[in-house]
Amino acid sequence: MPLTPLDIHNKEFTRGFRGYDEDEVNEFLDQIIKDYEAILREKKELFERVSLLDERLEHFNNLEGTLNKSILIAQESAEEVRRNAQKEAQLIVKEAEKNADRIINDSLSKSRKIMMEMEELKKQASVYKMRFKMLIEAQLEMLQTDDWEKFTEEEEKSVYEER
Repeated sequence: MPLTPLDIHNKEFTRGFRGYDEDEVNEFLDQIIKDYEAILREKKELFERVSLLDERLEHFNNLEGTLNKSILIAQESAEEVRRNAQKEAQLIVKEAEKNADRIINDSLSKSRKIMMEMEELKKQASVYKMRFKMLIEAQLEMLQTDDWEKFTEEEEKSVYEER
């Protein structure tokens, strides 16, 4: 166990023949007591300061650990957000491609339908033209036959007779 200032103060030396000067020894011991007390106070202050610094160091180490964990969590969250955004973008692209295919298919279907209707109209127009031509040709043929002349002559006779 280390000496205390009180131990030094209370120390009694045995007297010997032709010993040291008692006042000088006491004065020196008083100086040792003051210095020893100062050293003990300084030691206590340093221990308290080391203890405080150890606590602060532990606090900062804990803070560093927490920050490192936070950084890792933020990185993981950012990576998760990036992955989700990529998945969502892929889904949007797929949906857009699907809609584009549907629109193209609808357009092709409508185009085919219009082409078929147009072909049908061309056929109907051709049939109508042919029928109309045949009708005109038949009418022209009727006009060129002798029957027409006979009819017109008979018609004229009946008009004159009525008068």
